Amino acid sequence: MRAIGYQQTGDPEVLEDVELPDPEPTGRDLLVEVRAISVNPVDTKVRRRQGPGEGETHHVLGWDVAGVVRSVGGEVVDLAPGDEVWYAGSLVRPGANAELHLVDERLVSRKPASLDFAQAAALPLTAITAWELLFDRLGVERDRGEGSTLLVVGAAGGVGSILVQLAAQLTQLRVVGTASRPESADWVRRLGAHDVIDHRSPLAPQLADLGVESVELIASLTHTDEHYEQLVEVLAPQGHLGVIDDPAGLDVMPLKQKSGSLHWEFMFTRSMFETPDMEEQQRLLAEVAALVDEGTLRTTTDAVYGSIDAATLQRAHAFVERGRAVGKVVLAGWPTP
Repeated sequence: MRAIGYQQTGDPEVLEDVELPDPEPTGRDLLVEVRAISVNPVDTKVRRRQGPGEGETHHVLGWDVAGVVRSVGGEVVDLAPGDEVWYAGSLVRPGANAELHLVDERLVSRKPASLDFAQAAALPLTAITAWELLFDRLGVERDRGEGSTLLVVGAAGGVGSILVQLAAQLTQLRVVGTASRPESADWVRRLGAHDVIDHRSPLAPQLADLGVESVELIASLTHTDEHYEQLVEVLAPQGHLGVIDDPAGLDVMPLKQKSGSLHWEFMFTRSMFETPDMEEQQRLLAEVAALVDEGTLRTTTDAVYGSIDAATLQRAHAFVERGRAVGKVVLAGWPTP
């Protein structure tokens, strides 16, 4: 099969077109024909930090997939060949920048019927992250949250773009997003944020101008270490701060006086440790698909860069690393041999 991998860590140029053996499904694995992928910050971080593992000639990235099930392992119960599916997979297995990909069915659901493969590929990883952060980590209840405010730092990015929608559509929270450019601020408003402020300027005065003295819930999606002092300042007593990025270090002591709680969200935890509730990711992806098909949620695709090959993926990685993406960058289809 065709794939895109690398033999040594480094800049996007290490990515190259390669030929690898076709994988075979066993147990609860699905073998999926990959039709579209999207690029996330995790792809670029792994590319710089982790080379091929034992038995790998090339390391293959990719954790956002839309495709078609080709065949299944003997213990698969929920999906069948021909099903159109979407998923984010597992960080501890080969990624999906390949024509064929093995994935545990407990992480997979049928994709939204109303989206094509490119539109669908933009959503799985960010939808799982946003859903787990909002409902599992921060403990928000569906259709509740009236009188409370959610501050989303970095609301125009991939996770922010779906988190804003989930909070605006499925809860009663007041959603305040941050964005630093006019186009990204407009994007966040269109997704349903009630207010947008600029994270390049002090947060507390901007919130005060909105009549918000403090916020009960904060989702810090990017540059947490840069904003941390301000986030603690605006957090309400007994408030909740959720983090998904990789700050160099966080001093939790400033949270003590406010009895503030710190929550980490890492959407690969369930698949990495094969937790007893691993199948929750299949369930929530199925629910997100239903919400998309009924028009409650929309795809966060920003641009389809082109077909799935090394040259296109290099460009996509470089763009994502610049940190100016609005929504998600997608690659769809394979070049004609």
